[in-house]
Amino acid sequence: MKTLILYATKYGAAREIAERIAGRLDGAVVHDIKQGGIPPLTEFDCIIVGSSIYAGSMRKEAKEFVSKNADLLREKKFGFFLSGMDADSAKKFIEANISDELLQAAKAASFLGGIFDPKKAGFLERFIMKVATKQSEYVNTIDDSEIEKFTEAMTS
Repeated sequence: MKTLILYATKYGAAREIAERIAGRLDGAVVHDIKQGGIPPLTEFDCIIVGSSIYAGSMRKEAKEFVSKNADLLREKKFGFFLSGMDADSAKKFIEANISDELLQAAKAASFLGGIFDPKKAGFLERFIMKVATKQSEYVNTIDDSEIEKFTEAMTS
């Protein structure tokens, strides 16, 4: 099965997750949506789209890709993952960012954790994290057991 993993990220967590998924799938191709030059989707049996969540929304590039390619995605084995720090809102984020029709057709749609690195965040983002989550230090909540479940769902 030839797999394409596309991601959109602001600080790198979605890329990290995409690479961990690819490490569990033989020959998977990982590509940053923002870089353009996306390989022809027709060449792949399986397509995975991942995005970081910021203020409750997927990255613009990922949202546009999914919207533009919804019909083709439904013809493929496909799945979605989101990355972020608010695991308690995972279901809400997934439902708010992916249409019901695509969710029903997807093999998997998961929230796989995230990374907060204050060295990469701007002043406002550091302030929001400190106020909202009492977090001001580096934290990595990427969940390898959830990545494993996601990968198993995509290959079953």
